[in-house]
Amino acid sequence: MINYIWMVTLFPLIGVVLNGLAGVKFPRKVTGAIGSLAILGSFLTACLIFAEVLRLPAAQRTSEVVLFTWIACGSLLVNIGFLVDPLSLVMLLTVSGVSFIIHIYSMGYMAEDEGFRRYFTYLNLFVFFMLILVSANSFLLMFVGWEGVGLCSYLLIGFWYQRRAPADAGKKAFVVNRIGDYGFLLAMMLIFVTFKTLDFSTVFAAAPHTLESGGLAVTLITLLLFLGACGKSAQIPLYVWLPDAMEGPTPVSALIHAATMVTAGVYMVVRCSVLYSLAPLSMDVVAIIGCLTAIYAASIGLMQNDIKRVLAYSTISQLGYMFLACGVGAFSAGIFHLVTHAFFKALLFLGAGSVMHGMAGELDMRKMGALKSKMPWTYWTFLIGTLALAGIFPFAGFFSKDEILWDVLQKSTVLWAGGAIGAFMTAFYMFRAVFMTFHGESRVDEQVHVHESPRVMLIPLGVLALLSVAGGFIGLPLIEGGNRLKEFLVPVIALAGHGAAAQHGAHEAGFEAVMMVVSLGVALAGIALAWLMYIKNPAVPEKLSERLSGLYRLIYNKYFVDEACAAVIVEPVKNGSLFLWRACDNKVIDGAVNGSGAVMLRASRILQRVQTGMVQGYALGFVGGVIAVLYIVFAM
Repeated sequence: MINYIWMVTLFPLIGVVLNGLAGVKFPRKVTGAIGSLAILGSFLTACLIFAEVLRLPAAQRTSEVVLFTWIACGSLLVNIGFLVDPLSLVMLLTVSGVSFIIHIYSMGYMAEDEGFRRYFTYLNLFVFFMLILVSANSFLLMFVGWEGVGLCSYLLIGFWYQRRAPADAGKKAFVVNRIGDYGFLLAMMLIFVTFKTLDFSTVFAAAPHTLESGGLAVTLITLLLFLGACGKSAQIPLYVWLPDAMEGPTPVSALIHAATMVTAGVYMVVRCSVLYSLAPLSMDVVAIIGCLTAIYAASIGLMQNDIKRVLAYSTISQLGYMFLACGVGAFSAGIFHLVTHAFFKALLFLGAGSVMHGMAGELDMRKMGALKSKMPWTYWTFLIGTLALAGIFPFAGFFSKDEILWDVLQKSTVLWAGGAIGAFMTAFYMFRAVFMTFHGESRVDEQVHVHESPRVMLIPLGVLALLSVAGGFIGLPLIEGGNRLKEFLVPVIALAGHGAAAQHGAHEAGFEAVMMVVSLGVALAGIALAWLMYIKNPAVPEKLSERLSGLYRLIYNKYFVDEACAAVIVEPVKNGSLFLWRACDNKVIDGAVNGSGAVMLRASRILQRVQTGMVQGYALGFVGGVIAVLYIVFAM
């Protein structure tokens, strides 16, 4: 089955062709079924390949499948090929599996939307490009998937383009990501100049011998690659597009935040772990940016009232944890959290979509409350996702986040403290969302008839809830062979010199157990504070906002970053463009074109007087010309 890895990407492409070209004749159920079955085909194919790879010895679990030559120009040779190894398989299973669940959910959520066929076409195309990205065997083919998911995010975030806000959000995501993509392009150019190839296998094999550890070349390459990762994975300073991406349909938010676009940057850094291991400065930058982003985004999430935006800032924060792990060399821990995060973040977004469905599209948690009894299935699954995100034992997020904090502690106490602060805030704002939405007194408008979602939306919630409970057991700590995911990834991660021993070191299990308890205690403290403020004494938040009005206003307005960007970047560029349009386009370029036309018009009006249409006049002119010529000839 390994040689059929290309089929993983083929199935979504078939769905795009069928729904995009012939789907206008299909009933909605058929359109939804085609889109969903296409992703199921990818998932099942990935499962079969995964089963075959598992039967191979660890040293033989990496192979390339080349289909044909794509570019052959001088020394540049690029093939259309796929890399099959533990890392790509983990990503293929995560992307296709979670995407399939979201497709099923979408059949109920988007059932009445006029753009149903267009929606599933875009959704299949999104997954197609993401599967290309994570299975490519070269930087250039990865970049095709990289740009493809950027295009699809623009189409899906701005899906309801008839409204101004979604259209603007789609453009914002597209423009901000172009900044990061520019860094990726420059990195690829440097890689080709250095290695004369863009193939992963050749670059990574030659890197330790070609590049000087800590040298300028590898530092520039990795920093530029990380700039690209900051764009796709919404890290400081290129995070500003992700909260606005909430303007798209909620299943799209789940897909972007859980399984596709935002995970691309983390995957790329882990894929290039060999290069990053040779660039200690870049590793420090990745860790620091990840830690700052985790704290910064979590602080904004503390005071958001839009349930989807709470989850959006949570995603930015959790991606920060993944980069923090990568920055300290714990690449497998970063991938572990990526996988578990895909489960519970998809669950939370789809749960938020279920709340919106039952609340006639309402997003403001201040207009909710007491929904637990009216939407029990949504409540319990949303609570499971919240417990997993908060890092409560034995849910999935506990194991992956604890492993990150443990690995970070081996490198830096300061970074560990930053991660712990972020974990405390995460537990607080997530349970704040639970209490404001499902508990307390009802603040629902009397005209809204609250109801539970249909089964086609609830069953995916149940499946994701099970994964959010059990998903963490693939990485059990303190048990010999318990962290199966890390062992599976060793053939890839070990290339960077960060095997299991290098990541964790020889530390006593007792100390690790103590730190697990500390991590759990931090999360429980956040939950307890949320309960005190929003259940036991709901008047406290308002009193605090009045007492700390300046700080409250600063955080509530997201540190005024959007306003600052608009004032410093957007408006000057806009005004400069208007000036160039009026001064250059209108006066210089258009003036030159219009002026030349006016000159020719005036000249033609003078010459048209000669064209009288009278034969006598033409004859007279002919005779006069002949006489003038003869005079000139004989006079000379």
